[in-house]
Amino acid sequence: MSNFEHLVEVKHLKEYFDINVGLFKSKPLKAVDDVSFAIRQGETLGLVGESGCGKTTVGRTLLHLYKPTDGEVWFRGKKIETKQDIWEYRKKSAMVFQDPYSSLNPRMTVSDIIAEPLDIHKMYDNKKEREEKVLELMSKVGLNSEHASRYAHEFSGGQRQRIGIARALATSPEFVVCDEPVSALDVSIQAQVINMFDELQDQMNLTYLFIAHDLLVVRHISDRIAVMYLGKMVELADAKEIYDRPLHPYSKSLMSAVPVPDPVVARANQRVVLSGDIPSPLNAPSGCPFRTRCPHACEACAQSMPELKELSNGHFVACHRAEEIN
Repeated sequence: MSNFEHLVEVKHLKEYFDINVGLFKSKPLKAVDDVSFAIRQGETLGLVGESGCGKTTVGRTLLHLYKPTDGEVWFRGKKIETKQDIWEYRKKSAMVFQDPYSSLNPRMTVSDIIAEPLDIHKMYDNKKEREEKVLELMSKVGLNSEHASRYAHEFSGGQRQRIGIARALATSPEFVVCDEPVSALDVSIQAQVINMFDELQDQMNLTYLFIAHDLLVVRHISDRIAVMYLGKMVELADAKEIYDRPLHPYSKSLMSAVPVPDPVVARANQRVVLSGDIPSPLNAPSGCPFRTRCPHACEACAQSMPELKELSNGHFVACHRAEEIN
């Protein structure tokens, strides 16, 4: 283990996209707006929120697939700044994409897909070593060696996602961003793939940022969970804590929607149904972005975005009235 606690640290990350709104006029779409968090080595941080809240953009900006508009990304205590930093950081980090159908090149064989990161970073001395590495990765994710010469379209969704995971692990990364890696798969396959993520984490000492909108999936795999709404992080706590005692009104609504297998408990649970529609990120409300749908909104909520502050040990929430309403 290293001498610093956090493997990855994100400070005040912003990612704005310029959107044309008329002739010669553009407006920034604030996909990620001032998000900060840190992930400890060997930990899984779950990132949840509804579609369009900026979760995927956080993952991609974090790996410098998008150039951050502002803010800092630190890896192993070092700030990622120069091209050389990014190159080395990319060798130590990887991404598993959401859609196994579109993230694999149909013209490449499975062994070429998996070996692509090895080719880019020149991580073998000869063809034989390349082949051995590919077969080792395939067995790690539960694929047979005879699959190596076949093409991605010959496989099912679950197998394709395994190919994508093998590719992500090719450079022996320490940090993996999993962007909704099971949402495109059948429910029966989801559990297998998630268990595989768990096993690989133990075998390879991996650290995950696990992005998803399915709260049951996130709960199963995450140590801590962060909740995003419209580009902002509104709550961050241990996985069990955020399920048992969500403090932010938005998190409460999300958690109340999670199905409970016990019918008695399920009947007693009150669904917190939100009124109103999600505002467009192009015209986000002033102050707290959630205030237009929040049952507790007050004057202060329109004036300023509450900062993410620690209310109890390790439980952070961004809400002006969090202490009153809980």
